[in-house]
Amino acid sequence: MNMTNRNFEQHTSFPFYVPVKNEKAVFRAAYQQGLSILLKGPTGCGKTRFVEAMASELGRPLITVSCHDDLTTADLVGRFLMKDGATEWVDGPLTRAVREGAICYLDEVVEARKDTTVVLHPLSDYRRQLPIERLGLTLDAAPGFCLVVSYNPGYQSVLKDLKDSTRQRMVAIEFDYPQPEVEQRIVVEESGLDPEQAQKLVKLAQAIRRIETGGLREVASTRVLIAAGLLAVQGLSLKEAAQAAIACPLTDDVQVSNGLAKMVEVYLS
Repeated sequence: MNMTNRNFEQHTSFPFYVPVKNEKAVFRAAYQQGLSILLKGPTGCGKTRFVEAMASELGRPLITVSCHDDLTTADLVGRFLMKDGATEWVDGPLTRAVREGAICYLDEVVEARKDTTVVLHPLSDYRRQLPIERLGLTLDAAPGFCLVVSYNPGYQSVLKDLKDSTRQRMVAIEFDYPQPEVEQRIVVEESGLDPEQAQKLVKLAQAIRRIETGGLREVASTRVLIAAGLLAVQGLSLKEAAQAAIACPLTDDVQVSNGLAKMVEVYLS
C-alpha cells in the first residue's frame, strides 16, 4: 500500500488567498498558543486555500488528509507493512506531522468514522500527545505542530456531526462566501478572467445563493466561479462556461436545472 498517494498529500506550493475578516489573526494567535483549529463553512468558500496560505506565511510544512467514511485510525497514525519480506512500521500522515512539527489539516473531518477522530483528543488539548498503541509509545508533538480540521455545517446531521468533546478542544473560525468585490478579485486573480465578466459571474452566484429549493443541496461556490472563469479564458462564451461549471454540477433535478439555465441567460446576457 502506498500511503502517500492513498489518503493525503504534502504541499510544497501555496495558492493565492484574499482575507475576508480576521481569520488570519485568529489562526496565528491559536497557532502561537498551540491550540487546535476548527474551520466551519460551506463548500468551495476557501477553507483549504486559507490553511495553505497560513502554512506558507508561518513557514510550516502542510499535510492534508481528505477524510472519508472508510478512514481508519491506522490510516492516520500508521501501520505495519511488508517490505522485502520483513515487517516495517510506516507512519501515517498524522504521525508524520507530529514528528516533523507540521500543520496537519483534516479536510471534512465529520466524514471520518467517530472512532477514528477520538485519536485526535490528546493532540488537541493541553497534552499535545499522540498515543501509538501498536508501538507502545506516546509521541509529544514537535514544536510547530498544529492540528486543523474543517467541515461543512450544511451537511451536518445526527450521523455526521462533530462530537462536542472534540469541538470544545478547538478554536473555531467561521467562513462564508466573500463580499462581492472580494469574490470578484479572487475570480480575476485565479482565472485571469476580465474583471467585468468576473463581476457578472459573481452576480449570478449571489442570485443562486438566494434560491430556496429542495432540489439544490449546495449553492454556487467561489470554487465553481473560478472554474467558469478558467473555461471562459480558454475561449468558451461566458454562458457556456457558466452552464458547464456552475449550473450543471449543482443539481440533477430537471426543473431546478432549467431554472439555473434561465438564470445564466439573464445574468450573463
